[in-house]
Amino acid sequence: MHSSNPSVLRRANPRVLFAAFFLTCIGYYVGRLSQPEPPQNSASGHVPEPKLEIAEGERVTITVQPPPVTVQGPQVTVQVPATVTLTTEVHVPKEEVVPEEPVVLNGPPTQAFQDNLRPDVNYITVWPGSGFTNDVMSYMNLIYLSLLTQRVPILPFFTPTHVKRASGLPDVPAIDFGEVFDVPRLSKGIGKPIVEWWQVKVRHTYYSSQPSLILFLFPRIVTAHRSIRWDAGTSGKPFQKVTNHPMSPAGRSVLISIYRIRLLRSWIKLFKDSADEPHMRFTSLMALAFPEQRNKNIRTPAPSLRLKASLPPDEHLTCFDNMYWIANVEPHEFQHDYSTAWRFVGKYLHWNPRIEGLAQNYIRKTFGLSVAAEIPPRYITIHVRHNDFAGWCHRPVDECFAPLSAYARRVDEVKAELLQTKNLTVSRVIMTSDEKNSTWWDEVEAYGWHRVDHSTTVATYGGWYPLLIDAAIQSGGMGIVGTDLSTVSMIAGHRVKAWRDGAVRQVKWGHPGADDH
Repeated sequence: MHSSNPSVLRRANPRVLFAAFFLTCIGYYVGRLSQPEPPQNSASGHVPEPKLEIAEGERVTITVQPPPVTVQGPQVTVQVPATVTLTTEVHVPKEEVVPEEPVVLNGPPTQAFQDNLRPDVNYITVWPGSGFTNDVMSYMNLIYLSLLTQRVPILPFFTPTHVKRASGLPDVPAIDFGEVFDVPRLSKGIGKPIVEWWQVKVRHTYYSSQPSLILFLFPRIVTAHRSIRWDAGTSGKPFQKVTNHPMSPAGRSVLISIYRIRLLRSWIKLFKDSADEPHMRFTSLMALAFPEQRNKNIRTPAPSLRLKASLPPDEHLTCFDNMYWIANVEPHEFQHDYSTAWRFVGKYLHWNPRIEGLAQNYIRKTFGLSVAAEIPPRYITIHVRHNDFAGWCHRPVDECFAPLSAYARRVDEVKAELLQTKNLTVSRVIMTSDEKNSTWWDEVEAYGWHRVDHSTTVATYGGWYPLLIDAAIQSGGMGIVGTDLSTVSMIAGHRVKAWRDGAVRQVKWGHPGADDH
């Protein structure tokens, strides 16, 4: 018996020992796991294992100046068994680089214009003096031609050829192009620098009712001035007397130091065989701005009136006397939707913000709105031109001019178009006109149309502003009804169509029933 017990113990002892050891380890680890985690700053230095989950981190934006930096992530990806990859996507946007405006002048205005023209830049300009809207069209043509010739346009001011008479003032000063229109916006729109004459040359005098335009450009009569004035207005047909040219704002002073070369060739004309048709082609005038074609057609320059000097043309500055009569396909192309000068220049020619603000104030006053009220774009403007058109009538004016009923019919058409195409109901109508007859205005009121009150405009802002404010109002509505053959109505129609996507109608006149349809 005794001899068999040690054998049993020897066989059982390893198993017992292993079980005891295993249970001891289990107890130890269970005890350790049941203890709370020590704080991170514990002296033990214990750092718990991170608890990893498969999840996409939220977007974190860190702003650093400059430039802003956006951090996306982190995105945490766990690969079995224990590989952890942190991915962070960083976007650093490029700073917007604002291109510098090209330098096209030597510096501030100089006494002599040539001193301010850069030798590496060529320029082009035109004379003013055809009436405000006609000059606007002439300047659009000038800028379009500058695009074709790659020359920098120098824009004149506007001369008060018609404004003085309309304002009733003894004298009205000229007004700068940039005081009327937003030149920086225009330059950005066409992608080309534009300058005005006041930026080129110091003002010495200012054109008013006196023939002083030439003194603004050339106060010192120096024979070294070699700027050429192409007599484009004649289209190859000589003036009877250049000094009596009706478009010349400077009268007998216009040729002090400008040397004329008349365009004697018919190839520049839109219709070569039509002696009385004054329109010229853009491409023909473009060719004259380059040496090859110019040298083929140059003739002896006419001498200046006072100095009797004749000098050849200068390559640096090309100057035309009038750029109203220019087209590509047919005469009076501004009447058509494809007009190149309008499409490439005119649609970018927005009002100076001050003019726009004044127009909005007058609209509020006209509609009886508060000063802070939002301007409703849902109005229609009528433009009726009478005064100087009476000279085109070959019958009594009451039989020549269209009656207000014809304008009312066209207003109804505009309202119907806006309702059908835009689901807009427009009830407000503003009448703008040069008509002075009070009985006629009483009839306007009977239609329920509004009239802009300009009783204090001239005294408050000057002789130009009734015209400018009316023109800005005409372009601000959703529709316009104009007078056929009026350049004011025509350009206003372009603006309403291009800027508002509005409706446009023109009322025909000249004989009874001319607008019946």
